[in-house]
Amino acid sequence: MRLTPEQVHVITQATHDLLGPHARVRLFGSRLDDSVKGGDIDLLVQAPEPVEKRLWIAAQISARVQRSLGERRIDVLLVDPGTALQPVHLHALRSGLLLN
Repeated sequence: MRLTPEQVHVITQATHDLLGPHARVRLFGSRLDDSVKGGDIDLLVQAPEPVEKRLWIAAQISARVQRSLGERRIDVLLVDPGTALQPVHLHALRSGLLLN
């Protein structure tokens, strides 16, 4: 995994600030491969409760993380109990690494 403990803390803190302590974050995509350089940070955030304005909250998480970590692309997929899971969500759930 190509995230430092500080980066993981920033990501989980932003998520918990906006969705509460029971929200879960999974890292997926190229950042899981230590042999690759660069790449964006792909996150799947799982909210235990229904979330109004999922896209807005996902954008807020992304913005907070980007402000703290600098100019790198942060992609956030947010799912809650009402989300119809798409193939990308299933891939992230299967292959992603739980950060918290």
